[in-house]
Amino acid sequence: MAAMVKGLARARQLTFVAMIWPTLIARDNQTIFCWGTADGDRLRLLMRKGGILTLEAASGSIDLSDAPMLERQWYAVHFTFDADTGAGELTQCPLRDYALIRDKGRSSGTLPPMRPPDTASITVAGCPSADGSVGAHFNGKIDGPALLAGLHPQAVHDRLLSGAKPGAVLLAHWDFTQAQSGVSATDISGHDNHGTLLNAPTRAMKGWNWTGAFHRWTERPDQYGAVHFHHDDLYDANWTPSFSLTIPENFCSGAYAVRIKCGKSTREETRDYYMPFFIRPPPRPAGVPGKRDRIAFLAPTASYIAYANHGEHITAREAERVIGRLLEFGHADMYMYEHPEIGGSLYDSHLDGSGVCYSSRLRPVLNFTSQYHSWLGGHGSALWQYNADTHLLAWLEAKGFDHDVITDEDLHHEGAHLLEDYRVVLTGTHPEYYSTAMWDGLRSWIDHGGRLMYLGANGFYWHVAFSDEMPGLMEVRRAEDGIRTWMAEPGEYYHSFTGEQSGLYRRRGHAPNEICGLGFIAQGFDKCSYYRRAPDSKNPRAAFIFEGVDDEIIGDFGLIGGGAAGLELDCITAELGSPPNILRLATSENHTQQVMLANEEFGVVPPNLGGDQNDRIHADLAFYETPSGGAVFSTGSIAWCGSLLWNDGDNNVSQITENVLRRFADEPSFDV
Repeated sequence: MAAMVKGLARARQLTFVAMIWPTLIARDNQTIFCWGTADGDRLRLLMRKGGILTLEAASGSIDLSDAPMLERQWYAVHFTFDADTGAGELTQCPLRDYALIRDKGRSSGTLPPMRPPDTASITVAGCPSADGSVGAHFNGKIDGPALLAGLHPQAVHDRLLSGAKPGAVLLAHWDFTQAQSGVSATDISGHDNHGTLLNAPTRAMKGWNWTGAFHRWTERPDQYGAVHFHHDDLYDANWTPSFSLTIPENFCSGAYAVRIKCGKSTREETRDYYMPFFIRPPPRPAGVPGKRDRIAFLAPTASYIAYANHGEHITAREAERVIGRLLEFGHADMYMYEHPEIGGSLYDSHLDGSGVCYSSRLRPVLNFTSQYHSWLGGHGSALWQYNADTHLLAWLEAKGFDHDVITDEDLHHEGAHLLEDYRVVLTGTHPEYYSTAMWDGLRSWIDHGGRLMYLGANGFYWHVAFSDEMPGLMEVRRAEDGIRTWMAEPGEYYHSFTGEQSGLYRRRGHAPNEICGLGFIAQGFDKCSYYRRAPDSKNPRAAFIFEGVDDEIIGDFGLIGGGAAGLELDCITAELGSPPNILRLATSENHTQQVMLANEEFGVVPPNLGGDQNDRIHADLAFYETPSGGAVFSTGSIAWCGSLLWNDGDNNVSQITENVLRRFADEPSFDV
């Protein structure tokens, strides 16, 4: 946090107070408060390695080495400083006492005198460096930092915490309970010394006074006054552009890439790189109805953001067990390992162990390229997310289907209005993350006759929120249930951007089955399998789907894991909202023991979690009509699109998909 504070020269004598909750005491040189600049007078409150609170000015310091702080415990910290004499005092009081633990302390001493300007730069949780950057970041929560004129004892902090008037002149008192959805640090002292929170530290976090009686921060914002800072937070890299590209007017909507070369790629370096981007069609003015005569690919960019720089395989010891094979690291993986400062995905954790709940596209994203081979992509092509979706994009081009490309963020901002131009919308292989606006927009379009082709699995699963103040920044809280690489703490299940409950849509009372007829059932990342046709495939309603396809076995081939059914699987479940008129066209079988039941599917852990023992583990190929004359076709497998181009597209997966798309693109409504 950065702020400019007025009145320091007149004050001369200063008191600073805050509540802090350190989370990484093994890291040295962590700034809690800094007054001044790197090349001038500077006073700094910091934490040394081992949790040693220290007040530092020039070459002098005062510390509490006899009272090291504990991790994830609340402390009231306080210092006074006389700028004329250099006299300083430092105090640290734990919120909770433990027997035999000595983490309460007070120390005084003399530091070099300082001459503060009347308006001085203040930073919280970081310290300016000589090159203009900010470093020496704090890892942990800070709640209610305040700066007062004069030298005051610890009791002044107690009065502030109780809500009473401090009995002293407040120069600044930053109340993090206000404006939780944005970047402002509101000063409630009356002097308008407001600050700005940089690089998206985590907001709407439990403060020192959280009682556990309320779990939604909007109900008791006064108990959510903490901001959790991390040295590896990153929102916008703010790189200086190296080049710009003006899109020619004759370029159609679609998926494109800029190719950057600086020589020939070698084993040691990638020197030939593709930077993907989408061109969306011109927006239709609000209030102008759509023609609903086109096909759109809805690029799952929310999921791309969620998986941006996914580095779980780099840090998770059990990664090779999960995928059933040895890991292969490419150049991008090595760079992510060596440069954690580019920020992790929503599956990763910060170095202090807390989960990454914000992910931004305004930074280097190394796995958003067709060249990236993912560790989760299964045996074979190892494609996942964007590069797995290129199978579908290439197939659409090969089959000659004119189509637009629209994105999740477009849907979030424009809702059903965006979809009114389209008779058919195709999803990507893994549209896992959805905001309320996205869910409502897609659901409304389907209810009004839209025709959805859900060509993946594990879709419409996690509830997310986008920031209005920080474009391109998305949030998830890993609340109760679901397959989670980290778990949000109790009381921190609600989005800071919107105040909505995060977690699974299923836990919010709206399972994915309500959108696509299917819901997530299992995952496994070794080998993919095939589908066997079910009796419903003979239903006259499904005749168009299997035109020219007499095979009993569907998709026993593919570029991803060797089959069309795999990685993550969805199936029909009436209890979760699969419509009663849905047809189960085919069901996958013969999955391996690595393919395991999703944990929201059981209470007591069953002994038969693997696909070789549990017949619940399968993908369903499904179709149903809607009351408004539309329809939904769902594949229930992330690997489905990896089979489209097998044998140059001459295969039953391709034929079924083409049959459905041609019928969905036809004007006549489905009989209902």
